Amino acid sequence: CQWASWSGNYRRRAGAGLAHWGAAMRMNRADIVRHIPHQGRMCLLDGVEQYDDARIVCVTQSHVQPDNPLRHEGVLGAALGVEYAAQAMALHCALLAGDAPRASSGYLTSVRALELHAAVLDEAPLPLRIEAQRLACNEQTAMYHFAIHAGERLLLQGRLSAVMDAGALASASSV
Repeated sequence: CQWASWSGNYRRRAGAGLAHWGAAMRMNRADIVRHIPHQGRMCLLDGVEQYDDARIVCVTQSHVQPDNPLRHEGVLGAALGVEYAAQAMALHCALLAGDAPRASSGYLTSVRALELHAAVLDEAPLPLRIEAQRLACNEQTAMYHFAIHAGERLLLQGRLSAVMDAGALASASSV
């Protein structure tokens, strides 16, 4: 796949797939919930800044909301950033799938090389920036590297693997 750069934005060369970089291609929370199984307060992402075939960049301020469903005894531990990354990964896979039916459920199969650079997510009042880069995928599984920042500060990073459509996998294994 070949890339060209114009004014700092990256776009695919003619006819080569997704290229949704720049302000005109942002998605909001209402757009996100149409693409992933996470609904209501459990949808932790507020928006998408950019995405292409290989990566997605999401933003959120749900980590500072007192009613965040992951909060325990008033604290949102940094390891819970894995769920933010998993939702970014699920959203990216859904966007790549285009008009295919939305998966009703999926699950993480592994978290590797997890590095926590903070104890909690909610000590930084800045929006979280969740970057997820696809390393490998097929119709049912995916592997992504992720990093979560608050401003310039790296809070956590690692690798996730997941089954993206558990229902389709169960149907395929029963045949």
